[in-house]
Amino acid sequence: MEHHIRNKIYHVEILPPKQATEKLHEDLDSFVEKFNRVRESGYCACITDNAMGLLAFQGTEVIEEMKLKVNPEQVMIHLNTFHTKEDLDNILGTCIATGIKYLLVISGDGSDRLPKLQPSDIGAKGVESVTSVELLQYIRREYPGKFVMGVAFNPYEPEEHEFAKMNRKMDAGATFIITQPIIEKNVIVDKLLETYPDVPVIIEAWMSKKLHLLSDAVGYEIPEDTEFDPIATLGLLHRLYPKCGVYLSLLGFKYQYDKITGLWNKSLS
Repeated sequence: MEHHIRNKIYHVEILPPKQATEKLHEDLDSFVEKFNRVRESGYCACITDNAMGLLAFQGTEVIEEMKLKVNPEQVMIHLNTFHTKEDLDNILGTCIATGIKYLLVISGDGSDRLPKLQPSDIGAKGVESVTSVELLQYIRREYPGKFVMGVAFNPYEPEEHEFAKMNRKMDAGATFIITQPIIEKNVIVDKLLETYPDVPVIIEAWMSKKLHLLSDAVGYEIPEDTEFDPIATLGLLHRLYPKCGVYLSLLGFKYQYDKITGLWNKSLS
């Protein structure tokens, strides 16, 4: 993982089909096409886990069902706390069986339709609810040496609280960090890099022009008439954070994908 991060391999977000879809076969074909394209490019496919609290098929079950080829260095599964204990262990077991070793462990977006792990399910004591910290502890304890686990960092949360939480995540077994999306130089991300100089950090780049969604992600209002060029912003992030990997959220495979090839080298020329 660190090798790929240091060599600026992109981490490309891919959403599995929603369970409510009325075009399952078409959505599965699209997932397979994106997954294979990312693999053939040498990038890392990052599969979300019920993103935005919307019930979707698990990335592991789609990979298994569609018999997709897994290069262990090129697949990362998001894993959140909104699962039953049985489903959690099924997901982790499928990861091991298919060769997936990289996990992004997050608390996640919940909804009334999703079950939530309880502390008693995973042997967590002294807490009222399961967060990414308890989930990290469980995986490290029950699946020793099987996974390389990363966590999220939100530079828009209160600084002291977020850094204290990051310390707990590191103590629980996290070994890499992915930030929430940034679109310019960010002093809190700069502090993160200074605080954890030996930990690989992946900067999230927002690739959609839908600024209301970006507003929701970063937690502050961005006017809809703001000029925003995702490709130009990606090049800027490369120049600002040359030692960081980049996570591409909501990347447009039809019009944007070809433009990111070689952008890293171009941004420094």
